[in-house]
Amino acid sequence: MTSDWTPEEDRLGFFGPDSVTWRIHSDPTFSVGGLRALLLQALHPVAMDGVARFSGGFRDEPWPRLIRTATYVDTLTFGTRTEAAQAVARVRGIHRRLGAKEETTGRTYRVDDPDLLLWVHCCEVDSLLSVARRGGLPLTDEEADRYVAEQVSSAALIGVAAEDVPDSVAALATYFETVQPALAVTPAARDAYRLILLPPMPTWVRYLTPAQPAWGGLATLAVALLPPWARRMVSLPGLGLTDTAATGALKAFRQTMLRLPQRARRSPIVWAGYERVAPTQAA
Repeated sequence: MTSDWTPEEDRLGFFGPDSVTWRIHSDPTFSVGGLRALLLQALHPVAMDGVARFSGGFRDEPWPRLIRTATYVDTLTFGTRTEAAQAVARVRGIHRRLGAKEETTGRTYRVDDPDLLLWVHCCEVDSLLSVARRGGLPLTDEEADRYVAEQVSSAALIGVAAEDVPDSVAALATYFETVQPALAVTPAARDAYRLILLPPMPTWVRYLTPAQPAWGGLATLAVALLPPWARRMVSLPGLGLTDTAATGALKAFRQTMLRLPQRARRSPIVWAGYERVAPTQAA
């Protein structure tokens, strides 16, 4: 991975404040889109096997993995190029040591197989984009295509050949049509859905705080926002939410979050990114 960028390029990161990526990844819908991505990713038998085997303690404590994933995406998006490259190097270093055999398909794999990395990437891009648009973030069709194209660099950084990565909304839809025959709801996938919908919590948190109903609401919303074909696969039509109701609930969530102070709804990494580029934006 090259590091021959200028100090200004390093400061702005791989995307920068004028990118569609910054708009989508700093929007309040990001958290719901991230959950949708995890649910969608679980439908690939081999990718899900890797999560079940190697995301240490995921069955018992899914929170650390969720936090690690969010931190990685935040750093890749809003960090300097140096910070992002270091985060990518750490992940790639872990990936190249891991592999196994997925029993339902019989496939022997490495976690860093390009097709698995591409699946995870496409689920993330599709989820963050579709949820942001349904939640009310104003994006033209051209800007949606621009976001998918910008994200090609994310996939390339983690080890996917750029020419294999969808670079438009239409190309992304074609990718999912192509890969659907290989998807399945394995026991590991069902476990993942149960964990996301009903995660383990300490007794005092479950009964003495609003954490469980709050999380349950977000997780239910993420399921309802999955593509219809994915909901049919897992026999979860939407957990009682129609498409119209899910969109309305997502818009209400977004508007509620937008009323909060920026420091309360943005992670420290996102906030630091905006502060770092503030002189550029003001110029």
